[in-house]
Amino acid sequence: MANIKDCPGFETFGADVKAARSAKHLSRKTLAEIINIDSRYLANIENDATIPSLPVIIQLIKVCGLPVERYFNPEVMREESAQRQRISHKLKLCPEQYLTVIEGALDGALKTKESVDETEGV
Repeated sequence: MANIKDCPGFETFGADVKAARSAKHLSRKTLAEIINIDSRYLANIENDATIPSLPVIIQLIKVCGLPVERYFNPEVMREESAQRQRISHKLKLCPEQYLTVIEGALDGALKTKESVDETEGV
């Protein structure tokens, strides 16, 4: 296990796993079983900022729907506003059946922006 100080970009990994697990309504035990680790190990990852092995990181990213670029390319994430990062993360956690509603809302917002831009001569 690596030390959090030696892994830039992973400062929020444990908290992100915990939040994603909660959003997906998974118990710690269930998530641990899915990725084939002990639930106490998962608790250490979530609460003690333990950085797990790469195979465990990959499984957690996949199952939890975490943005891989946040951890392995943090410079890219820093270029995005905090709000864009939060929305992007929530979108990845959103059930597929609600994506058409979200897409419609985004289309409406973009169409409104285009109308405002045309009115203002932008």
